[in-house]
Amino acid sequence: MAEVDMMKERFAKLLLGEDMSGSGKGVCTALAVSNAITNLSATVFGELWRLEPLAPARKAMWTREMDWLLSVADSIVELIPSVQELPDGGGQFEVMVPRPRSDLYMNLPALRKLDAMLLAMIDEFKETDFWYVDRGIVVDDGGGGPCPSSSSSSCGRPSSVRQEDKWWLPCPRVPPKGLPEEARRKLQQSRDCANQILKAAMAINSDVLAEMEIPEAYLESLPKSGRSCLGEIIYRYITAEQFSPECLLDCLDLSSEHHTLEVANRIEAAIHVWRLKGQKKTAPQAKSKKSWGGKVKGLVGDTKSQVLSQRADGLLQSLRLRHPGLPQTSLDMNKIQYNKDVGQSILESYSRVLESLAFNTIARIDDVIYVDDATKKSAAAETVSIFNRGTGAPVQKKISPSPFSIQHTPYASPFATPTFCSSTPVNGNSPGRAPQPPPSKKNLPAKPEIKVEKLFSGDVEKVWSYAGNLSARKEAGDAPERD
Repeated sequence: MAEVDMMKERFAKLLLGEDMSGSGKGVCTALAVSNAITNLSATVFGELWRLEPLAPARKAMWTREMDWLLSVADSIVELIPSVQELPDGGGQFEVMVPRPRSDLYMNLPALRKLDAMLLAMIDEFKETDFWYVDRGIVVDDGGGGPCPSSSSSSCGRPSSVRQEDKWWLPCPRVPPKGLPEEARRKLQQSRDCANQILKAAMAINSDVLAEMEIPEAYLESLPKSGRSCLGEIIYRYITAEQFSPECLLDCLDLSSEHHTLEVANRIEAAIHVWRLKGQKKTAPQAKSKKSWGGKVKGLVGDTKSQVLSQRADGLLQSLRLRHPGLPQTSLDMNKIQYNKDVGQSILESYSRVLESLAFNTIARIDDVIYVDDATKKSAAAETVSIFNRGTGAPVQKKISPSPFSIQHTPYASPFATPTFCSSTPVNGNSPGRAPQPPPSKKNLPAKPEIKVEKLFSGDVEKVWSYAGNLSARKEAGDAPERD
């Protein structure tokens, strides 16, 4: 009876469009179903902060209420022809039989399968070799008890950049020598599986969004020209004779997600502005006499709008490939808000929440892998330091010598011949100077180290300037030398 009462409450909200006053001011049915699936996902998976199985009550709640919400899709059907036999064997006849709509027939079983795979993967994290510690109190592995912490790197343990940003997440901990090989292999397999689920959910979500109609409210809010959408710099690049999407993206500021999303919104708005111009010019108009020059001008304008829209579309695709985790654009949000198709709303919201769940699962696995790698590197460094401690010789990190500087260290003489990177062989003497015999002890002044070092440093600078001119001349060909 409790489940029946809960089901009545859920469907009452759907029928009223989330307007409990009953005055008819609620949202449409499609948006109500989308909000219901989104809110249910936030309730069940909103606190997925650890890699551990879901509580039985939360898992049962997700399975039960998703079955209720997805039961709406069972009534969304289309009629297809079917050949049936007469009962007495008198022949065949063709009738129209109902079948789930084609998009629901293909995508909904796939989403249910992805949902079951994700839940099964999360349930596998039962007895793990890693554990979690809250941010406020971090337990010291040395047996010293809890130590207060304001950052996740306390007690000498590293944390990932993601955890430094999201301070509310607990810190994963691994044994002092890192995870065993078997546990690490299973963790990597789970990450690969979650990544495949993420890609499948993203593909379904993008396909459903592409099939949704563009709302009139979005088209009415667009500027009048593509130049005002893109801005002067992007418009100048995209209208140039030679256009390359990758070169243009390299010139743009895509350092943050906010800037990248703003660029995507601008490009998407320009695409639809140019498409609208092309549709208006190709629409059937009243018969009027036009001169030959007017017809040619209209044809050229149509071709230009089509070319610019294709270039902008290619630029947007390149941007999405470069940033696959880009959030929803303003067009996507408008489509979700003004969508009237209940079937598309179910597919979009279901794929979106599965995409979010798979992404969060990958993020939690990456946190554990990061801590495991850092712990193993620290343990290896400690082992090497303990091994070299009893030799009595100082342990020094080996640094590869740079050809552009002379290292004055006790292990390398400042009078050694430098190594040149130029392909043209250069003699040991400076250009424009006769070869000199090597200095002998008789010819050296009172302070041989200082003067010979100064003389050699000047020679090296000239040799390097000569080698640089040779390499520049080789690269530039017959071009004049540059300062």
